[in-house]
Amino acid sequence: MRRHSLSHPAAPERAAAAASAAALRADVEVRELTTPDATAGAERLFRAIWQTGPRSAPVGSDLMRALAHSGNYVAGAYRGDRLIGASVAFFTDGTPATLHSHIAGVDPGVQGRHVGFALKLHQRAWALARGIGSISWTMDPLVRRNLYFNLAKLGAEVAEYLPDHYGRMRDGINADDRSDRLLLAWPLAAERVHAAAEGTPCPVDPGAAALLLTMGPGGAPEPGAAEGTVLICQVPPDITALRTADPELGAAWRQALSIALTGALAVGYQVVGVDAQGDYVLAK
Repeated sequence: MRRHSLSHPAAPERAAAAASAAALRADVEVRELTTPDATAGAERLFRAIWQTGPRSAPVGSDLMRALAHSGNYVAGAYRGDRLIGASVAFFTDGTPATLHSHIAGVDPGVQGRHVGFALKLHQRAWALARGIGSISWTMDPLVRRNLYFNLAKLGAEVAEYLPDHYGRMRDGINADDRSDRLLLAWPLAAERVHAAAEGTPCPVDPGAAALLLTMGPGGAPEPGAAEGTVLICQVPPDITALRTADPELGAAWRQALSIALTGALAVGYQVVGVDAQGDYVLAK
C-alpha cells in the first residue's frame, strides 16, 4: 500500500476548516468518545446498524475504551444529545505511520444527510493534526453508493482487492456472503482530497471506454472484453436490495465482479476512480 506524508504545513488547518464546515452542514458535533457511557452508546449504535445481538457487537465498548485510552481514534457524531454516527481507527505499523479506519457507521434514519462525510472529515483533520498523512480502510466492492462516496466525494484510492478478507461474517448485513473487500488509501493532503473535502467531488470522465462488466437483461452480470486503455466495470445500483430479493443473483454478482477486477488488476489495469454513476473506471 502506498504511504503518504504531509505535503504542506497548512494542511492540518485547511482540513480542520473543512471538517468544521461539514459538521455544520450535517447539523452535528463530532467529538472523541472518552467515557464508558460514550463508548457504550457507540456499541449500541454499531449493533443496530449491523443488526447483531448484544454478544456479537462489531466493536465492543471495552475495546473502544482501550483504543481511545492508548491514543487511537474513537469518535462520534452527535445531534443534540443523540449519537447518530461513530468511527473507530487505530495506528498501523510502518514508517511513516498511517491510520486504519476499522469501522464507521451512521444511523440508517439519517443516512444521506452528510453525517458520514462529517465523520470522515473529522477523522482526516484529527490524523493530519498528529502528522499522519494517510488513512486506510476496507469497503464492500459491490456497494455502489459507497464507491462513489469513498472514491469521488472523499478522493480515496483503491490500493488492493482482498478476496474473502474477513471470512464468513455473522452480522445481519454480511451473513451468508463472501467478505470480498477493497482496501482503500486516502492521501489526506493531496490537492484533490482538499478539493473534495471542500465540496468538489472528483468523479472520473471515462470518455470512450470498453465495458469490462455490465448489467444485462434481468439484472444479471455480463462480462465484456477486457481490452482497451480505459474500462468501465458496472455494479448493481443497490446490491443490498438485490441480495434480499434474489440471493443467487447477488452471489453471481459477487463472483463476476471478483473475476473481472482481479483479472484486470493482474494484467496491469488500475482502478482510477468512479464515473458520475458510481461505476468503476480502470485504466492502464
